Amino acid sequence: MRSKITTFPLIAASALALVFGSAAYAQDGIADIVILNGKVVTLDPLRPEVTAVAIDDGLILATGDDASMRALGDEDTDIINVGGRTVIPGLNDSHLHATRGGRFFNTELRWDGVETLERGLEMIAEQAGRTPEGQWVRVIGGWSPYQFAERRLPTPAELTEASPDVPVFVLFLYSQGYLNAAGVAALGITEDTKAPLGGRFELTEDGGAILHAEPNPTILYQTIGALPGLTEEEQVNSTRHFYRELNRFGITSAIDAGGGGHTYAQDYVGTRILAERGELDIRVSNYLFPQKPGEELASFQQWNSEIALNANLAEHLSHGFVVEGGGEFLTWSAGDFENFMAARPSLLGRDGYKRQLTAVTRFLVKNGWPLRIHATYDESISLIMDVFEEVHASEREAGRPGFSGIRWAVDHAETVSRENLSRIAALGGGVAVQSRMAYAGEFFIERYGADVAAASPPIRDIIEMGVPLGAGTDGTRVGSYNPWPAIEWLVTGKTVGGLETRSERHRLTRLEALQLYTVGSAWFSGEEAVKGRIAPGQFADIAVLSEDYLQVPADRLSDIESVLTITNGRIVYGAEAFSERMQALGDIIPDWAPPAHFRTFQED
Repeated sequence: MRSKITTFPLIAASALALVFGSAAYAQDGIADIVILNGKVVTLDPLRPEVTAVAIDDGLILATGDDASMRALGDEDTDIINVGGRTVIPGLNDSHLHATRGGRFFNTELRWDGVETLERGLEMIAEQAGRTPEGQWVRVIGGWSPYQFAERRLPTPAELTEASPDVPVFVLFLYSQGYLNAAGVAALGITEDTKAPLGGRFELTEDGGAILHAEPNPTILYQTIGALPGLTEEEQVNSTRHFYRELNRFGITSAIDAGGGGHTYAQDYVGTRILAERGELDIRVSNYLFPQKPGEELASFQQWNSEIALNANLAEHLSHGFVVEGGGEFLTWSAGDFENFMAARPSLLGRDGYKRQLTAVTRFLVKNGWPLRIHATYDESISLIMDVFEEVHASEREAGRPGFSGIRWAVDHAETVSRENLSRIAALGGGVAVQSRMAYAGEFFIERYGADVAAASPPIRDIIEMGVPLGAGTDGTRVGSYNPWPAIEWLVTGKTVGGLETRSERHRLTRLEALQLYTVGSAWFSGEEAVKGRIAPGQFADIAVLSEDYLQVPADRLSDIESVLTITNGRIVYGAEAFSERMQALGDIIPDWAPPAHFRTFQED
């Protein structure tokens, strides 16, 4: 008989408050760390701004002025003077494909933040020169052609010129992929190659190819899946370095949305091993994403038999590997793919979408599994809500709590209407928004118009209607994993190319954006009582910033990094004056890996 995997629970906020609400819980009253001389943005309504923070045993012990916090230490206390820098709660990405990002980080050349296509192509040429036979150069998302001075997409011919002999694959969102001639040859693609349903191969005269998701991204998933992977040792190393990269930007938590081509539990090895070693530098709450269309219910039934949700409450004090629930896809037939370069898909007419979604939803709700569902368009949300409301009604008739017994959310929701927001609110759901429009906004406007884009997503409506709301990136294959361009997008409404797409009504103040990226995101893992604020009894997850978040010009928000990141009361990243405080990770392996040679988020 197989033993169940013990996981961290999703606990109601009231229960968490009872356990963690006192600063005395698991603390001896003597601070391990005291942060002094800071401009601390606590998000604690009782004490919104202080200069100092005391930390003990992974929790915030107290906040206040420098003298009173210093008095909570002794001769063993680590006193950190941050020199007047802004201090914020650690950032929490409510929709980041973190475990998959770590799994592939060491294989990927990133164009995140690169300012010219010319430089991007030079990077491909440089990487091709060190890539061994049998391996690929791959650029997998996190960029927009409008970030480039040239303001255009690459061509297969340019990829071939940059890398005549080494195969190259470049992914643009889940819209298109680009192969050089060597990549086409390596995959054996010919005029007779049949594309998966909803995809199309376009072979180009130079021997390369463009892969079109119209709009189903399976053609892109399959291409990525065909590329060589990393060994277990390399995956652990890759994941460790990726999480250090997240720490560099002040991320201390992420809610992982699974992802296509990423199977639980076999593809989670890097994160799982780090958690077992006590070396996980961010808190990761995972939602499980079934991989085989038509077999989604069987996958959830198997996971339910193997995974013990609602484990030991005290385990929440440790940051680590958490299985939270099901999603972001519940069934493939109910997926409304977000390629804004193609027509909006419709769930209607898909064979069995309602029957399959109903069966999976009923099973998860009956078994108390939190869930979240990918839904870009209001038309899809209407049909999904029909299913959710029917399941809830039938469960209540049977004397069970239905959706009232779980946390659940809609992911993305770019064009959600007020009517459907009311339905989501009535069923107790939340909405997680991401910065996808920062990377695809120009294409969205071209297809749907500036008037629609002005309220996509309708952030102010969501807030005013009281629907729980979290912020994130959808990194790494769509948006960049860097949270600061996403925060700049929330505040300014501008794409990474500088186009203002969202109306002033749906832009946020800086404090609102920070709220969504901290305590707002914590709602989605049931931790809003213990995570997201710098206040007594909260998790000691903190970032000290390179710039004054509240004063730096809005168009420089994306330049912010952390100079000191603390997760669970432990220093996990340090730069500038704090660089010697973080633990060295060792070399990136394999030694030809792009992150070993390029600063992954470019500052050129």
